[in-house]
Parts: sequence; C-alpha cells; structure tokens
Amino acid sequence: MHVLLARPRGFCAGVNRAISIVNRALERYAPPVYVLHEIVHNTHVLDALRGRGAIFVEELEEIPVGAVTIFSAHGVSRAIAEQATALGLRTIDATCPLVSKVHRRMIGLHRKGYDVIVIGHKGHPEVEGTCGQAEGPVHLVSKPSEIASLQATNPDRIGYVTQTTLSVDDTAEMVEAIRRRFPAVAAPERTDICYATTNRQLAVRRLADRVDLVLIVGSKNSSNSNRLREVAELRQTPAHLIDDAGEMDPAWFVGVERVGISAGASAPEHLVVQVVDWLRRHGARSVEEMEGEEEHISFLVPDFTV
Repeated sequence: MHVLLARPRGFCAGVNRAISIVNRALERYAPPVYVLHEIVHNTHVLDALRGRGAIFVEELEEIPVGAVTIFSAHGVSRAIAEQATALGLRTIDATCPLVSKVHRRMIGLHRKGYDVIVIGHKGHPEVEGTCGQAEGPVHLVSKPSEIASLQATNPDRIGYVTQTTLSVDDTAEMVEAIRRRFPAVAAPERTDICYATTNRQLAVRRLADRVDLVLIVGSKNSSNSNRLREVAELRQTPAHLIDDAGEMDPAWFVGVERVGISAGASAPEHLVVQVVDWLRRHGARSVEEMEGEEEHISFLVPDFTV
C-alpha cells in the first residue's frame, strides 16, 4: 500500500491566529478564560485548550461578570458583541480577518442601499455572525432552488457574500443561479471563499484522481473538512472523514493499493502523522507528499489588553 499526502493541508492562518489568541489570553490572564462557541471546529484543539484552562460556552449568560471572553474565529453578530459589553465581559475578538472582510463588505452594501444575499449553511456560526452584521435586508440561501423564490427590495440593487468555507464548485453553481435571477448583482472583486479552503479543495481534487481511497482528518462539525470529503467523493473516490487514527477501520483498506490523506484547516498536523503511522503498521510501504500550492499567509496576533 502506498500513501499520498495532499499539499497544502491542515492549519490555515486564521486558525493559527485564533488558537494563538486563546493561548496568549491564558498566559496573560489567569485561567479560566471563556470562549463563546468553539474557537475552531476540532475536538483535539479544543481538548488541548481546555487542558490549559479555556472554557467553551454557547451562551454569554454562562460567563461570570468581568471574565475574559473570546469570540471564536467564525465571528459573532453585532448584537452578541453589544450584549457582551452590557453583561460586563472583557472581550477579545478572534474572528478570522477573512471573515471580518466579508462583514465589512456586507455592511458596505447595505449602506449603499443594497439587499444582501448570504450564501452559506443555515445554523453555521460564521453564517449567523455574518447575517448579524445586517443594516438592511438579508437573504440567506443554501441551495440554488431557494433563489427562484427570493424577493428583493430592488432587483437592480442587490449583492452577495459567501461563507468562507464553502465548496468552490457548489458556490459557483449558486452564483450562476443568482446572476440568472439578478443580472445586475454586485459581486465581490475576489471570491469570499478563503485561500485555504480553495487550495485544500484543489489539492484533494488532484489527490482523489491518483488514489483508491481518501482520508480527511477533521472533526464532523468542521465545514471545510466536510467539503474536502465531498470533493473526493465527487471524483468517484471513496472518502472518510475521521477525527483521528482511532476511527480507522481495517476493512476500508481491503484491496486498496493507494491511500490519499488530507486535513481540514482546523486539524493539527500531528493527527495526520498518527494516521500515517497507523497505515504503516497496517501495510503501508511508502509515503509521498504531492506537490502543491505554497502558503505563506499569516495574520498578526493582536497585542490585546482587556
């Protein structure tokens, strides 16, 4: 059995920044430090931060008055930020800068008198945070069929933004449907789908064409990890999304000669190493890393005081 590693894979700049913010807060302020929602969607990352004193909550009311409170990389609505202030919480914003960019574009469209279509998955924290920036009409759509019934205030003054972790192919289909319905739609100069999502999906597409089975390391609630599994399956290559090597099933590899591995943008590299070690113990004789896009993007960690 031969193992082929996708490149790039794993942590993106926004995830690195968010985790660093939590670690810096833990160093600067005595634990516990509270985080609204999961800082990133990976169970191993969360467990490590819990071990250092981070407490993850779903409601601001769970946090004691005066406590250090971090908003996750997915961003929060303006109402949540205002509520945190009213509750006397000391807040630090770990929103990914690329998500913040989507927020600014949405606000800008509204201030020009546009309706805004948000392309994204209903209920996802990033989408809730983006919709919560609204200063005007917002229309959340998750599939092309929803666009046909969409009623705009003015069909000639409508724009769109997208969740940053969507499928590149699915989003292109959605945008085409929007353009057919609203030919004058205002589009972003560059796609809102982040560089890391795009690069990882392209790498998995190439990977899936070269192997018999694809393994995606990532948690089940990770949007970008799920999209990687779907990309492989669209290439007619069986794929499994696994949190770690403990979820591997030897039955998957019967008759398999080439296994491909990638990891979602919130999955640490040591989990990939553990999966490779498992495969070596179960018959893998060689491991190769594909050529792929070099990523040099990084985001500064703010020097906050709260």
